Amino acid sequence: MIETLSVELGDRTYPIHIGTGLLRDPAQFAPYISGRQVCIVTNETIAPLYLQALESTLAGYDVDACVLPDGEEHKTLHTYGKVLDHLMTHRHNRSTTLIALGGGVIGDVTGFAAATYQRGVAFIQVPTTLLACVDSSVGGKTAVNHPQGKNMIGAFYQPRLVLADLQTLESLPVREYLSGIAEVIKYGIIRDAGFFGWLEAHVGELLRRDAAALKHAVLTSCAVKAAVVAVDEREDGLRAILNYGHTFGHAIETLTRYEYLHGEAVAIGMVMATDLSMRAGLLEARDGKRIKVLIGAFGLPVMPPGNVTPEAMRSAMGMDKKAVDGRLRLVLMRALGDVFVTEKFDPGAFQDTLSAHGGLCED
Repeated sequence: MIETLSVELGDRTYPIHIGTGLLRDPAQFAPYISGRQVCIVTNETIAPLYLQALESTLAGYDVDACVLPDGEEHKTLHTYGKVLDHLMTHRHNRSTTLIALGGGVIGDVTGFAAATYQRGVAFIQVPTTLLACVDSSVGGKTAVNHPQGKNMIGAFYQPRLVLADLQTLESLPVREYLSGIAEVIKYGIIRDAGFFGWLEAHVGELLRRDAAALKHAVLTSCAVKAAVVAVDEREDGLRAILNYGHTFGHAIETLTRYEYLHGEAVAIGMVMATDLSMRAGLLEARDGKRIKVLIGAFGLPVMPPGNVTPEAMRSAMGMDKKAVDGRLRLVLMRALGDVFVTEKFDPGAFQDTLSAHGGLCED
């Protein structure tokens, strides 16, 4: 059974289809492909698994594939340039459609290429990781990294379709799967305390990748994100709550040169944002403990590596794209499901959080 949500953006509204076997169904793609040309952008890990199947699904089109190296370290202007080179070499025109087949890196790079090639061409997201299903494929954020900061070069550019085939999640390595769980937990923290409680009660099912539990988690996560994006597409206000833990997490990713997966870094970042919320007197300790316990129950990290110092964290967070006029903006919480964005936080409490989670400190 296919579940469908919509990201309501007026004449740019698009569906999110969630189900199994969708990758092999031509009818899922046909309404969203502009012309005859299709370029599938994927990576060296995903291509052997799903590229041939998708090419067969799109057999009626002029299809070619751009296969990129795998890994966050390749989310660069150089890789973005490879996609543009491929499109030029294969003479793709303005009616072409790009299909991102892969995780968050592929989705972000493909979306940025689609936003800029011939001033904008159609693209479709086919996420193959849990993190991409629930987060990066939805909402139109596209970007590549700069050596000094994550996602510093990019554009807001919405896909025409997000097609989440849950069968692709069966091939995910455990670490990649759990990285996606971190973003699922985030949605319970920021917007849906009931969903957070459901996650606490279904840790075992999700660790086993139970089909029904996984579908519910993806559907609920996507529903939260779609609702937020519909209100605030370009992160002028409400959408910033989706960054809970991300400013801390992005700093960890940058400082460790992406040794940590995005979800792993965000898990640590959420623990740190929660810690700061408690130190600031905003959040009750029992709610803070629930968050840390749930993150740990999924085997996700709750502390940065020992070589990440408070001073380095502070510097890296200052480079985050969410800093405004030199002022750091953070997402803090009052209770489960109740978060807010602020530039006004106690600098002493902030330093205490960094110190408690930096260097060789143990919690």
